Amino acid sequence: MRFTFFFREALRSLKRNAMPSFAAMVTVLVTILVLGVFIPIVQATTGAADEIRGKLLIDVYLRTDAKPADVARVRTLLADKTPNVKSVQFVSKEAAYAREKARFPDQYELLGKTNPLPDTFRVTPINPDKISEIRNSLLPVAGGGTVAVDPAIEEVKNRRDQTAKILEATNFIKITMALLASLLALASVLLIANTIRLSLFARRREIEVMKLVGATDSFIRWPFIIEAIIVGGLGALMAISLLAVGKVAILDPFAETFALIAAPETLNFGLLIAILLAAAIGVSAAGSTLSLRRFLRV
Repeated sequence: MRFTFFFREALRSLKRNAMPSFAAMVTVLVTILVLGVFIPIVQATTGAADEIRGKLLIDVYLRTDAKPADVARVRTLLADKTPNVKSVQFVSKEAAYAREKARFPDQYELLGKTNPLPDTFRVTPINPDKISEIRNSLLPVAGGGTVAVDPAIEEVKNRRDQTAKILEATNFIKITMALLASLLALASVLLIANTIRLSLFARRREIEVMKLVGATDSFIRWPFIIEAIIVGGLGALMAISLLAVGKVAILDPFAETFALIAAPETLNFGLLIAILLAAAIGVSAAGSTLSLRRFLRV
């Protein structure tokens, strides 16, 4: 019974104060719309950065005269005795030769049956930031130079310049996206709360009169909280409707054409809707509660 009364009072208040409530609803709509666009962008950007980082490899080249026993020993060394190794892929000299000959048939035709390519292990690290440590563990410094930990290893390459640039760029992207997401979330909370505060300020006399005639704080507070929830929910639903139209009309057709849009793993749209709706309602209710504290001090 009491909730029904509070709900009716909230609806009456919305009708009496249509303009402030409309302004708060538009603020929620715009904020949720921006968040709904920005969250997948952040996810796609960081996901693409992680995908690029995941492709960083270390190439371990064996000597051209390496025997099957040497290959087995180095495989065990890389897979079981080298820290931070996620996976090891072996590329035989025959497979490498066939692949390169298919790419450059004219050049490899001149070689005849000679195969200058070595057996190779492609090592994928668990943590891309530790890729240099893996290389250093395979080629430790000794006597003023580097000596391979196994005599069958000829060379270890990780394209250090390229790797360093990729790690720096992806780290910068991830940190930047995290900062932008944090700033946008904070700005959204402050913007919605401030708009609700302005709406309550326009009705401060009403609150003061209710307080002076003996109404309790909870009796005054609940209609405003329910009103804020209604405003936040309506604003979020309109924003979600626009996002759904944009997804169906723009994003989905482009995703079929451009792999860059379809490739990154992003948040499920249904889950995104639930998060945005809960955020809008929660922030609106919290903003109303915090803003009311000032006006209840009569």
